[in-house]
Amino acid sequence: MKTIGIPKTLLYYHYHTLWKTFFDVLDVPYIESGKSTKELLKMGQNKAIDETCLSMKLFFGHIEALKGKCDLLLIPRIYSLEKKEQVCTNFNALYDLVHNLYSDIPLLNYNIDVKRHQTEKKAFLKLGRELGFSILESQHAYNIAKEKEKEYIRKLEQKGEEKLKSKKTKILLLGHPYTLEDELMGKRITTYLKEQDVEVIYSYEAKRDKIDNFKKISKTVHWTMNKELLGAFSYFSPFVDGVILITAFPCGPDSLTNEMILRKKKNTKVLLLTFEDLDSDVAIITRLESFLDMLKGGIHL
Repeated sequence: MKTIGIPKTLLYYHYHTLWKTFFDVLDVPYIESGKSTKELLKMGQNKAIDETCLSMKLFFGHIEALKGKCDLLLIPRIYSLEKKEQVCTNFNALYDLVHNLYSDIPLLNYNIDVKRHQTEKKAFLKLGRELGFSILESQHAYNIAKEKEKEYIRKLEQKGEEKLKSKKTKILLLGHPYTLEDELMGKRITTYLKEQDVEVIYSYEAKRDKIDNFKKISKTVHWTMNKELLGAFSYFSPFVDGVILITAFPCGPDSLTNEMILRKKKNTKVLLLTFEDLDSDVAIITRLESFLDMLKGGIHL
């Protein structure tokens, strides 16, 4: 059985439970690329054009880290998850970008485009078929993986609700999971805040049935994953002491939704941190220190 390589970035942080459980049930071996490092980022920068966002540069670095260690790379293509919406264009183009840059590496992919009736279930049945499994075997694996994913999401939601009860200073980290969980971006901020005895709440810990709260900021949002960020902000912001927006430069959808939040934040104290390079922690720590001083001093932003 061929070993599948999974880049531990971008879509990984949305679908890792689904992917890994699906492969585990089918007994398909896989390997992950590991944590982000500055060396890995440098490798990715050598593959990407200057205008590419920081997260995409890291993505290419993770692929470099998998070269020679797997037989196939899992590179899905996701266009739309809702009929009238779209995900980031980078996610639409991932397969083509990797295929062109790494023509010597075989790719394993699936396609989701709800606008064209290409659902997630159909995508995983096709994925199973590509790996040599029957429809029944693939559907069984997908059903188990989907239940495991629902359980994982329920635990995240429960954790978010528990954190809201904390007596500590509470700060919402608002960003995509692949920025919040990355060792070179969100994890640096999380580590510092926890050292300052701050209760850190992540935007992906919001209850999924509260996502429609995004309409308090904008009635229509074209980008599905950014709609989720707006919903998390609307849901959590009344109960936290401050919000930190974390984004990778130059993300187009983030630039739009961040501006929406900054314009309609009302009495919420918000700090915007945009990662363009990762050479030094000094500037980030200085801004975090100032933000915490404002929160503790009750200073209005």
